[in-house]
Amino acid sequence: MATSTTYGAREHARAQEGTTSDTMPVLPASDWPTPPDGVDPADLVWAETVAGGGYTHKALARGTELRLTDLAGDACAHLLLYVEGRPWERLNVADTVKVLWNAYLGEGHLLLSDQGRVLASVVADTSGRHDTVCGTSTLRRNTERYGDGSPHGPAPAGRELFTLAAAKHGLGRRDLPPSISFFQGVEVEPDGGLTFTGSAGPGASVTLRAEMPLVVLIANTAHPVDPRPAYTCTPLEVLAWRARPTGPDDPLWQASPEGRRAFLNTAEVTR
Repeated sequence: MATSTTYGAREHARAQEGTTSDTMPVLPASDWPTPPDGVDPADLVWAETVAGGGYTHKALARGTELRLTDLAGDACAHLLLYVEGRPWERLNVADTVKVLWNAYLGEGHLLLSDQGRVLASVVADTSGRHDTVCGTSTLRRNTERYGDGSPHGPAPAGRELFTLAAAKHGLGRRDLPPSISFFQGVEVEPDGGLTFTGSAGPGASVTLRAEMPLVVLIANTAHPVDPRPAYTCTPLEVLAWRARPTGPDDPLWQASPEGRRAFLNTAEVTR
């Protein structure tokens, strides 16, 4: 079909309607073919497969549950969280680690803001291979390692992809704090060195619950300390559905004095 004229270009574009690919959002999300067990398809609000080297973003209501799945075993989901409508309150990785006395994410862990509030809680985890230490990759480092770290190049850097995602919500580079990453683990050795432990294999998942209304940014890129010479990152499945936020009767509220205080701080602004 000729596209050298406006009419031809329009016909060509319209002919693409209904075309699908393996990595794209599904709209409406309720059309996702395999909803999580026990989830009514009508409650799905986000259904997407993110390519390796891709990014995505979404505003989620308080109480929404978000499941990330490493489909082929080499996804690496770098994550940033912001309070919707109040983006100066955002994920603080240092406080997430410090307040809960644990640098290794897993079920029951709380993701905290710089205001001491719970942005999200980890309600399920079958991976156990995550990282709160290294952050995401940068343009300079990826260019040095792979020859090109630009967002549309063959080895996109996580920070460049976060910049694109943030712009969709009126945010810029100065609004990008350190991120956490899921599905590619790093261990800190007694001498302070880092050991890359990689993934838990295909099908591993982690489920978060939004304890405040959130803007979620995700960059699916190779981990910055992955020792493999080739840029390695495979598709990430992202599903979110309507659910309920944690209440005072939830065991997470009473799991630790620090967590209890964080939930009380959260309740102060979400009543």
